Amino acid sequence: MRWKVDAIQGRAIQCRSIQARISQNRSTDFFLLKGIVAMKRIVQKGASGIVWRLLCFCALILQSSLLLGDSSATAHYLANEGVMVVHGDTKVVFDPLFNNDYGRYQLLPENMKQALYSGEAPYNDIDAVFVSHSHQDHFSPLDMLKLMRLRQGIVLYAPAQAVDELKASAPDDAIFKRVTGLQLAYGDKPVVYKANDLIIEAVYIPHSGWPERMLDVQNIAFRITLQNSTTVLHLGDADTKDAHYEGDAEYWNEREIDMAFPPYWYFSSKNGQHVLENRLRPGHAVGIHVPTAMPAKVQDRPEDFRDRDLFTTPGEIRVIDKH
Repeated sequence: MRWKVDAIQGRAIQCRSIQARISQNRSTDFFLLKGIVAMKRIVQKGASGIVWRLLCFCALILQSSLLLGDSSATAHYLANEGVMVVHGDTKVVFDPLFNNDYGRYQLLPENMKQALYSGEAPYNDIDAVFVSHSHQDHFSPLDMLKLMRLRQGIVLYAPAQAVDELKASAPDDAIFKRVTGLQLAYGDKPVVYKANDLIIEAVYIPHSGWPERMLDVQNIAFRITLQNSTTVLHLGDADTKDAHYEGDAEYWNEREIDMAFPPYWYFSSKNGQHVLENRLRPGHAVGIHVPTAMPAKVQDRPEDFRDRDLFTTPGEIRVIDKH
C-alpha cells in the first residue's frame, strides 16, 4: 500500500512539472492547461500504469508542439498594451514605453524597460516600434527618445501627435531620420508602407468614447505582416462601433489576421464582439489594456472574460498560429 501511495505522489509531481513547463510557453490555446490539470486529477485518483504512460505521452506531445510553435511566430506581453511580435529574425514592438498607469493598469517592469534600452534578449534586434496614440499609458516621449538614441537600428511609426511630442523634447535630434509620423484623420483611407521584411498598414480608428469624447486623439490601428507570413493587428484604444470598420470593408477582407490585440473591452461589448467576429475575423485574439484588478484565475473573472484570452502578466507568451 505504501508503494502505491508513493507512486501516485510521484506521478502527480511529474504531472505538475509538465504543467509548469507548458505554462511557461503560454500557448495561444491557453485552455490546453485545463487538460493538463485534468490529467493531474486522474493521477491523484490512482491511474493504472498503462493509463499513466498514455497520459504522459499525450502531455509530452502537446508540450513538444508548443515548443516547436515558438520557432515560427510568438507574441510577448510587456505591459498594458505593450506587445512584441517575433517571426524568425524579425521583431516589432507596439506601445512599449509609458509611465502612467492611472492607478489601474500594468506598468512595464523596470528590468524589462532596461532590457529594451540595452537590447538584451529577447529584445535584441528589434526592427520597428509602433505607437498607437500619445496617451501617457501608451507613450512616453522622453523614454522613446532614449530608446531611439540607444537602439539605432530601430525605426518608429507613430501618429503625428506623438511625433510632435518627440520633437518638442529634441527638435533637432538625428533620430527623426528613422521616424515616420502618420497624419491620419477619421475617414481617411488606410496607408501602406513596406520596409525590409515588413508590410505596415495603418488606419485611423477613433479612440474609445467616440463621439462623446476623445475626438482630438489620433488613434492608429496597425496591421503588420512579418516576412510575408504572419499578420497581426494592434488596435490601440479603438472604439468598438462597427461604423469605423464598415467603410473599409474591402481593406479588412484583403488580408487574414493571424492574431489580433484588441483592448479588453471588445470582449464585453456587443459592438466589439461583432467587429471581431464579422469584420476582423482573426485566427485568435488576445485582450490587452487589462486592468490589474482582473483576477488571475479564469473562474474568478467576470463572465464576459472567462472564455477569453487576456494578457495580464508581463513576460507572458502566445504562439501565433497561421490563420
